[in-house]
Amino acid sequence: MGDDSEWMKLPIDQKCEHKVWKARLNGYEEALKLFQKIEDEKSPEWGKYLGLIKKFVTDSNAVAQLKGLEAALAFIENAHVAGKTTGEVVSGVVTKVFNQPKARAKELGMDICLMYIEIEKSEVVQDELLKGLDNKNPKIVVACIETLRKALSEFGSKIVTLKPVVKVLPKQFESREKAVRDESKLLAVEIYRWIRDALRPPLQNINSVQLKELEEEWVKLPPSPPKQTRFLRSQQDLKAKFEQQQAQGGEQSDGDEAEETAAAVDPYDLLEPVEILSKMPKDFYEKIEAKKWQERKEALEAVDSLTKNPKLENGDYGDLVRALKKVVGKDANVMLVSMAAKCLAGLASGLRKKFGTYAGQVVPTILEKFKEKKLQVVQSLQEAIDAIFLTTTLQNLSEDILGVMDNKNPSIKQQASLFLARSFRHCTQATLPKSVLKPLCAALIKQVNDSAPEVRDAAFEALGTAMKVVGEKAVNPFFSDLEKLKLDKIKECADKVELPGGKKGAAGGGSASGDKKPAAKAPPAAEAPPKSSAQPKKSQTASASKPSAGPAKKGKPASAAGGKSKKTSDSKETTEAEISPEACEELAAAVLPASCLQQLDSGNWKERLASMEEFQRAVETMDKAVMPCQALVRMLAKKPGWKETNFQVMQMKLHIVALVAQRGRFSKTSASVVLDGLVDKIGDVKCGGNAKSALTAIGETCLLPWTAEQVVSLAFAQKNPKNQAETLNWLANAMKEFGFAGINVKGFINNVKTALGATNPAVRTAAIALLGVMYLYMGQPLRMFFEDEKPALLAQIDAEFEKMQGQSPPAPIRSTKKTAAAAEEEGEEGAEQDEDGGAGQDIMDLLPRTDISDKITSDLVSKIGDKNWKIRKEGLDEAAAVISEAKFITPNIGELPLALKGRLSDSNKILVQQTLSILQQLATAMGPGLKQHVKALGFPVITVLGDSKVNLRTAAMATLQAWVEQTGMKDWLEGEDLSEELKRENPFLRQEVLGWLAEKLPTLRSVPADLMLCVPQLFACLEDRNADVRKKAQDALPTVMMHLGYDKMNKATGKLKPASKDQVVAMLEKARTLMPAKPAAPAKTGGKGSAEQSRAPSASRTSEDFTDKPEAKKIRGGGAAKKGPAGKKPATKGPKDDEDKSGPIFILVPNAKEQRIKEEKQLKILKWNFITPRDEYVEQLKTQMAACFAKWLLDEMFHFDFQRQVKAIGVMIERLNSESEATIGCLDLILKWITLRFFETNTTILMKVLEYLKLLFTMLNRENYHLTEYEANSFVPYLILKVGESKDVVRKDVRVILGMLCKVYPASKLFPFLMEGTKSKNSKQRAECLEELGCLIEGYGMNVCQPTPAKSLKEIAVHIGDRDTSVRNAALNTVVAVYNVCGDQVYKLIGNLSEKDMSMLEERIKRSAKKTPAAPAKQSAAEKTQREQPANPNATFLRKPAQEDPGKLKIMYRTYRIQSRQNAHNDHPSIPKEFQLDLDMIEQDQRSVCELPDLVQHQLDELLEPVMIPEPKIRAISPHFDDLHSSTASTINFVISQVASGDIGTSIQALAQIDEVLRQEDKADVMSGHIDQLLIATIMQLRLINSTHLADDRVDKKDLIKLYSCIMGNMMSLFSMEMLAREASIGVLKDLMHSLITLMLDSRVEDVEDGTQVIRSVNLLVIRVLEHSDQTNIFSALLVLLQDTLVSNAGSLKVSELVMKCLWRMIRFLPENINSLNLDRILLDVHNFMKVFPKEKLKQLKTDVPHRTLKTLCHTLCKLTGVKILDHLSMIENRNESELEAYLRRVVKHSGNLSGTKSDRGNEKSAHGTDDRMSKAKVSDILSEIFKKIGSKENTKEGLTELYEYKQKYSDADLEPFLRNTSQFFQSYVERGLRVIESEREGKPRIQSSSVIPQHNVESSLSSSNEELKPAVYYERLKILRQRQGLENTTRALSSEDEPPQRPAISSLLSSKPSVASSTDMLHSKLSQLKESRELYQQEHNARSGSPTRARAASPATANLDDLKKRLERIKSKRQ
Repeated sequence: MGDDSEWMKLPIDQKCEHKVWKARLNGYEEALKLFQKIEDEKSPEWGKYLGLIKKFVTDSNAVAQLKGLEAALAFIENAHVAGKTTGEVVSGVVTKVFNQPKARAKELGMDICLMYIEIEKSEVVQDELLKGLDNKNPKIVVACIETLRKALSEFGSKIVTLKPVVKVLPKQFESREKAVRDESKLLAVEIYRWIRDALRPPLQNINSVQLKELEEEWVKLPPSPPKQTRFLRSQQDLKAKFEQQQAQGGEQSDGDEAEETAAAVDPYDLLEPVEILSKMPKDFYEKIEAKKWQERKEALEAVDSLTKNPKLENGDYGDLVRALKKVVGKDANVMLVSMAAKCLAGLASGLRKKFGTYAGQVVPTILEKFKEKKLQVVQSLQEAIDAIFLTTTLQNLSEDILGVMDNKNPSIKQQASLFLARSFRHCTQATLPKSVLKPLCAALIKQVNDSAPEVRDAAFEALGTAMKVVGEKAVNPFFSDLEKLKLDKIKECADKVELPGGKKGAAGGGSASGDKKPAAKAPPAAEAPPKSSAQPKKSQTASASKPSAGPAKKGKPASAAGGKSKKTSDSKETTEAEISPEACEELAAAVLPASCLQQLDSGNWKERLASMEEFQRAVETMDKAVMPCQALVRMLAKKPGWKETNFQVMQMKLHIVALVAQRGRFSKTSASVVLDGLVDKIGDVKCGGNAKSALTAIGETCLLPWTAEQVVSLAFAQKNPKNQAETLNWLANAMKEFGFAGINVKGFINNVKTALGATNPAVRTAAIALLGVMYLYMGQPLRMFFEDEKPALLAQIDAEFEKMQGQSPPAPIRSTKKTAAAAEEEGEEGAEQDEDGGAGQDIMDLLPRTDISDKITSDLVSKIGDKNWKIRKEGLDEAAAVISEAKFITPNIGELPLALKGRLSDSNKILVQQTLSILQQLATAMGPGLKQHVKALGFPVITVLGDSKVNLRTAAMATLQAWVEQTGMKDWLEGEDLSEELKRENPFLRQEVLGWLAEKLPTLRSVPADLMLCVPQLFACLEDRNADVRKKAQDALPTVMMHLGYDKMNKATGKLKPASKDQVVAMLEKARTLMPAKPAAPAKTGGKGSAEQSRAPSASRTSEDFTDKPEAKKIRGGGAAKKGPAGKKPATKGPKDDEDKSGPIFILVPNAKEQRIKEEKQLKILKWNFITPRDEYVEQLKTQMAACFAKWLLDEMFHFDFQRQVKAIGVMIERLNSESEATIGCLDLILKWITLRFFETNTTILMKVLEYLKLLFTMLNRENYHLTEYEANSFVPYLILKVGESKDVVRKDVRVILGMLCKVYPASKLFPFLMEGTKSKNSKQRAECLEELGCLIEGYGMNVCQPTPAKSLKEIAVHIGDRDTSVRNAALNTVVAVYNVCGDQVYKLIGNLSEKDMSMLEERIKRSAKKTPAAPAKQSAAEKTQREQPANPNATFLRKPAQEDPGKLKIMYRTYRIQSRQNAHNDHPSIPKEFQLDLDMIEQDQRSVCELPDLVQHQLDELLEPVMIPEPKIRAISPHFDDLHSSTASTINFVISQVASGDIGTSIQALAQIDEVLRQEDKADVMSGHIDQLLIATIMQLRLINSTHLADDRVDKKDLIKLYSCIMGNMMSLFSMEMLAREASIGVLKDLMHSLITLMLDSRVEDVEDGTQVIRSVNLLVIRVLEHSDQTNIFSALLVLLQDTLVSNAGSLKVSELVMKCLWRMIRFLPENINSLNLDRILLDVHNFMKVFPKEKLKQLKTDVPHRTLKTLCHTLCKLTGVKILDHLSMIENRNESELEAYLRRVVKHSGNLSGTKSDRGNEKSAHGTDDRMSKAKVSDILSEIFKKIGSKENTKEGLTELYEYKQKYSDADLEPFLRNTSQFFQSYVERGLRVIESEREGKPRIQSSSVIPQHNVESSLSSSNEELKPAVYYERLKILRQRQGLENTTRALSSEDEPPQRPAISSLLSSKPSVASSTDMLHSKLSQLKESRELYQQEHNARSGSPTRARAASPATANLDDLKKRLERIKSKRQ
């Protein structure tokens, strides 16, 4: 007992595993009680026993096992997780329970198996039981069979899959054990109860005695079908229904269920396929060709025995089918024909759908063979063709059938009709659409009138069957022309028809049964006891599966709408007889006054006019019922008729025709009387309008298609071009008014072609205009008709089509009375037919097609199949040529498909590729007819997708796509072919096919059920070894699920292994959430209602429809507005949708955001951090959003169509303010969703998202909300990614959003995100992030720099050395912003920089930095105020003006900043602040009048600083200086600033003032020094016009032209004066040329009146600029501009072309200008160009002109300078690496070799040059050292002395390259210094050099020094300054005496480094110069006046400063 007590204390689960059996028994008992107690099926308690249940049932102790089985049964019944144990438990039951002697154990084991089936695990249970049948223990086998029988009896054949059971049943009948045989017999009887005769074929081979016993048992079974008595958990509704029926004792639904059950199992599915190809006689193909018929018979007999197998294995039967077809078609022995037909029937029956591939080849041959008279042959052929029909669709065979309907042989026609009658029986309404039925009915109606009675009877039978199947209403439109007698005969036949279900039409029911029948969607299955043959079943399944296999409504063979309308409503008109003249007069006399008739043919025109007036009055008052239309129009045609000479009478006559047509019952007979006359007058100037009105009226009554056809043929029968042209114009207009329905395109094409070839241009123009209208309705296929036209004509047609591109056809405004009436009668059927008949859909059928089957000869086929690959290639070439020559072909292409199929598996891959290209060609040529070749040729293309070569796979995919375009997807998804392809374990094939399915399936509205066959392969691909296959399978999974549904696919996982199943189910769950919505069915409103209705429902509908022109389709479909319920559908649907979406879009869940933050911190969910979003992130977000977002909104937000997402954002914008609180509650989710949109490439959605963000942050700021770290971290990094977007419009918005972000998130926390952004590989992103950092520092001070200013600045400074110009500039600007905040401390913060970077930085600081000493304390105060009252959202992220109010931002500046970024292609993203100030002034000038010059204010603050006055002062500053300066330089500055004004008038006025100065030669010098400034202002104005004024409709375009004229006049004057023109610097010239070229190319300017004159003047101006500018500067400017235009992504091809033209012009004049050029500078620019565009990259450009231009320039320079050119490379760093130097050497060498006698000299020079170059590097180092010394304060004198001595030693030394990089003042300083040393050495008195030592690369400024300055120095400076300011016109004298002869213009030295500065940088330099000139001017006066004492000078200077202070105050007060 002690032992017992031990295990008694254990928990239940441990007891169940105890080694003592008693303990286990006790455990099982307690477990049983526990399992019965637990109420919650999902309780965690169940989980403890999951692994133990198998042990429960397999316990080794029999007593314990019994209890364990009971406990296990309770567990399975109650636990939710029990399904997981199915496999192991049932396996245990089979092996350890079914062999137990105790009946109770066996019984419990069976109960467990049945319980597992009840909990949806039937597949697993069945598999285990079937495995048990192989057990050696007969007890186990018997128990397994018994369990299967019991399961089938209780659950039925739907739950228990019978196919695998039936498969193993025959084997059990062979068992030695009687018990097994007996149990098998019982199982066979049970199976027979459920599937009846379907069981016979599988058991036909068992022992005959056993079969007889079974037959006896089967007969005893009751005829009533069995019922399911036990139900699955998911079938509880059925269970309730069953119990209710049992209670009522009713048997109401027996019939339905019987039908359902009978149709559920197809005997064919229970059979095992037999492989027969390998069993065929080896010599079959030889024997079948033998001459002796006996041998052929032997071969056929062998095949016949094989084809009798009811189910055949799939394989390549092509050769066999071809051999049998040949026998049927050509064998003279009718017995053999009959045998071959039987073989074909056997193949078709055994292969079923798989035989569809060969159907198209065989059917034409069989139809032709029906000419045989022998009944036996005919019967065999009928059996064959009937069996073949079941393998394909009627649509695929319709072409072949129609082909023989006109055959001369009546037997063929009769048998074809009978075949149709039999085929129709197997169709339903769904599988027999109007598009197929219409042409067949038309052909049969012809046969109804045939002379042979058997043909007529067969036609009646076929038509009667069609009527029976689709209903009388559907076929009536086709029978409108039939006589009543024949119609009655058809109805009689319809009544007699017996459909496969066994129902027969009532004898007297006639039309009633015909009307009622179509209500049933499919014919019901057999009610009578099933027959023993399998044939009816086969037909049932075929008909049951047909709905999905029905042809898509694509290519309709004819315009149904037009045809129907004609036939339904025009029967009376068409039969109206012609009335004789006498009868006409009588009828007319009855309704018209006598006087009217008498005067009709009067000789006096006035009488005829009076007669017409009476005629008109009579017609207007006449009743429609009594109006004799034909008589009236014949009276009008009475002499003089249409030859009437008086136009007034003629006009009246034509008007009366229109009235009669409108008011009376106007027939086509009446129309025929007048049409000739109307067409004759249509071109008349006076009567043409009335003639057109009459034609339109006739079109309304007699239908436009008929009228148009008659009118066009009449017009082209004449020779009058005016009539032809006007007829075409009328037709084009009529098409727009009536719509396109029913138009016979073929009828017009020939006449249109005639018109296109007419000599009269008006006719050609009218024809092209008509084609344009037709293109609106027909689209691109229309062009196919005209591909043979001349290129010039084709170009005109294309141009017309291009105009129409994107337009939708107008809504029809006219409708025919008859179609409207017909539509009302027909209701929905008619509407549907209208839709079917859309002419746009019919275009492919209208094309004239050629039958090429006769060209596909046996020789060609044998060539394609030859052993020699060259001959095979020849054959393929010939086939391609045949197709190419025919252009459009019929589907009949003989034996070509099989021949091409063989080549797709050719060992020679070149031939495979060629075959694929032929198949693509075939797709285009054949069009929709390609469908019948999908099985034969399409699937072999899929096989090629498995090829290892990429190019072959690509070609195969292109071919596949081309085929699908023509055939649609349905044929590809039908049958097992696709799943067979996926079974191939080829990773390439699998990934290509799955990718293709993932692309195509979402676009389909429905798919065939056969897609289910692909699911097992799809699951296999999900676990494929190849990662790409797995990925593609995962992508395809949601798209397959959208059609099959989750449940079906989940059920299919039951057959997977447990490990695989778990994985696949998880993927299915995931795919379920990603499943796309099915595309909506195209709305029928267009067909049924007016065009307005079709457009009404919603904006989103139109956006969805945008892809495929459905708008056009809808209009084509419906000519008239139709009434009835159909038209109202959209209206009723709308409000419902609105109600659904009217609730809140966000759901405010308390603390939901906090919970999400917490979960992310605890790593319960994925952290929102990725490079690109993976599926799991999207999935997670979708799950989180489901709780907070309205379901419909969530669906829209994650919809695969971006238009739906845009719609969702629109809704969020609308509700932003009304649901602000909820928006904030979901803010983190919204921002995360937005980050996902950032990763999409669609600009539309991106712009919408940014728009929403701007509004969102405005709202958050208003609500005083601050972003949390969680929200910022998941959003800001992704926003910063978009700041590097290539599109300017996106970057602009992102910058604005970043600015707004600072109001809801601290700038200091934003700073690190931007720092991270500077590490991006995207240069645009780096530049923008640096810009934003600078703006943050400017706006908020150094405190924003995180983690520390030093660390941040070091990282920023690194970018100064970046490769990208825009990044360098941004980095420099940011450091300058820091300098403005903390002064010289910046140098400590940035750490060590390279010398080059430091020099760039110093230069930028000197040029751009503010001089105001801003203390950090003030800065922090500014930061506070800024945070309290945020400025304009844009302000933070745009450079602030250097004014008192840094928060104010000027509109013009913002505009210019954006413009300059666009135009400079991001080379200069930031604009110096000096320039911005200028613009602010301009803006202020527009608000208030100010007489004082504006730019002076910029200088005043700095003038208040203490002025360092040089020592030797002579006298005080002359007060006259101030007046002088104010009246010249400042006035000019002010006027120039007005040029860039946004106000056109102000700008024109300023330009006029400047022009006045420029035109007077004596005053023009005043402009010197202001040229760059003027040009920059002009460029700005041009850009302003381009971006703003031209687009603004409010701006008067005359004012614009006036402004343009002023600008051009100004520039022409400026560039006429060479002295001023040469001052224009490189950067400014570059911008000017770019602006002028852009203006020349702007088409908007041409559209303005006098715009062409402007463009001409621009042309002249460009030439003037090229001629008179500094030649070096303009060359450099053009080279840099060319580089920019080629680099930019803006596609500025035309701009670059014009730039190159300018360069070519410059090159042409090089010989004249070579001496005035600075070749070093030009070669540097060429070198820079070649660095950006190496030779290889140049060649990759779309054009080779840039490459040629560069080559020409280099060649010309070499030609003009020879070897000396190599001495001009001094400015290039790393010359040895320069591509230019190598190129020049080659050119020099080449020209040296070619120059004959000059070569020696060249060699000498070359040698000398080499020596020079050897020492060049050394010389460069020496001079660099010397200039460094000159630039330092300590060693300046020593440096000057060394330079002087160096110049003495090397008199030809060129100092230009070293001086060029320095300021102009530095150059003057060096020159003066050298002259001082020279005078000292020559004994002259020493002139002390100035202590103002300029530094390299920085603008010089005054330094305080106590050294004395001599007047000579100042005099020298004064000379330069006076010349610069235009006060002393001594330029030539100066340059000749003191300066080198080729010294560049002063302004060209403004640029601080060789790279070209932008025009804005240049303006800054100009402003600096103004300041410098002022200071120097003061110094000059001081020096020259020679003031005796310093004390004297102090007082006037102070007075002057006080005066300046007063002026400053005065200016400020005026501003306020």
